[in-house]
Amino acid sequence: MASCRTLILLLLGLAGCAQTSQPVEPGAGAGHIVDPSAHVPDFARKPYEPFSREDAVAIALREWRLWGQPVDDDPPDTRPPPLPEDKPERMPGLWQRVGEYWWLGQDAERRESAWTGKHDEYGLEFPASHDGQYPWSAAFISYVMRIAGAGARFPYSPSHATYINAARANNGWVVSAHPINTYAPKLGDLICASRGRKRIRFEDLPTGFPGHCEIIVATAPGVISAVSGNVDDAVTLTHIPVTADGRLGTVSNQPIDTRYPWFVVLEVLYDR
Repeated sequence: MASCRTLILLLLGLAGCAQTSQPVEPGAGAGHIVDPSAHVPDFARKPYEPFSREDAVAIALREWRLWGQPVDDDPPDTRPPPLPEDKPERMPGLWQRVGEYWWLGQDAERRESAWTGKHDEYGLEFPASHDGQYPWSAAFISYVMRIAGAGARFPYSPSHATYINAARANNGWVVSAHPINTYAPKLGDLICASRGRKRIRFEDLPTGFPGHCEIIVATAPGVISAVSGNVDDAVTLTHIPVTADGRLGTVSNQPIDTRYPWFVVLEVLYDR
C-alpha cells in the first residue's frame, strides 16, 4: 500500500509540473511574460523563407488589389472628404482587414492590436469623424514587414516615428535612414514625410512627430510608385516624381515632389 500511495503522489506531482509548464495566455495576469510575436503565423514568425524584397513588394501590391487598386496623385486635402458611410475602412470585409493589420502588425498585448477600421480596443464602434485618432498607416507598414518575415529585426509600432528614429540610430535594426538627396530608394524601401505643421528635417532625427511612410513597389525613369495605408481611408498607390538618378531630393535636399514634405528614405536591409 505504501508503494502504491507513493506512486500516486509521484504521478500527481508530475501532473502538477506539467500544468505549470504550459505557456501563459495573453491577459492571464500581471507579471506574466508573453512572446511579442506569439500571435504571428509560423511562416512569418520563424520565418519559412528569408526576408525578401520580392515578398514585401508582392504583399503590399496584394493588399492594394484587395482594396480595389485606388490611385491618388492629387495634392493632399484637395479631394472632398467622403461621407462617413462611404469610407472604405468602415465597409464590410475591409474594417476587418484593417483589424488584421493592427493585430499582426503590432506586438502582442499592445492595446492597438485590438483595433479595427471602426472599433477601439474594447470592440466599441467609434464615429467616422474620430478615425483620425486611429490612424493605421504605420500598422500597414508594420504588417507588410512582419508578414514578409522581418521577425524581431523591425521595430513594429503604431507610429512611423518609432521606426524612422530606429533607422536613423542604425543600431542593428533591419532599416537604415538616408537623406532624400543621397540615396535612391529601391523596391521594398520606405519613403517618409512629416504630417505636422512643423517640417521635420533629416538632421532633426531622432524626434517625435506625426509621420507617414510608403513602400516602393515600382520604379521607372523620373517616377517611383509607392503603396501605403490609410490614404483616402484605403490602401492606395501614389506616383512620386524623382530625379534622373532616382532620388527624391535635389542636391540642395529639396523634395522634387512638391505635394509632400519627404525628408528621409529608409533602406530596408532584406536578406535577399
